[in-house]
Amino acid sequence: MLLNLFLMKTLVKILFPVIVLVYAFSCKKQQDNSVPLTNVDIYLYTSNPSFINLNAVGGYTYITGGVRGIILYRKSTSELMAYDRNCTYQPSQPCATVVVDNSHILATDTCCHSKFSLYDGSVTNGPASVPLKAYNTTFDGTTLHIYN
Repeated sequence: MLLNLFLMKTLVKILFPVIVLVYAFSCKKQQDNSVPLTNVDIYLYTSNPSFINLNAVGGYTYITGGVRGIILYRKSTSELMAYDRNCTYQPSQPCATVVVDNSHILATDTCCHSKFSLYDGSVTNGPASVPLKAYNTTFDGTTLHIYN
């Protein structure tokens, strides 16, 4: 019994520091890949000729606002999506801006070449691993409210 207690204490003295060291060195410092916070509260009228591309499902347009501009995408007859154009991979890079590609269903970063789905903002091709920053939208058939 005394021998078992001695072995247990010795084992704890050896294993505890090893476990602490393994845990400490296994934690990697995460790079901050978050798009900066900015206030967005925009109302627009889809009947305005400037937004004619939004009249059809799958249509898109760019507007000012957000960090690097906003992509508006017509997801369905009753739903519009709004995404910040700032890429989520190294967002502080001057060129980290997404543009809608020729397929009209993907946005591609001009710097790292990550691709994002306009349907839900998800990453379809890295190196980005975080979806595009989406803003809230409400749409009553005429007026679109984009906000956070």
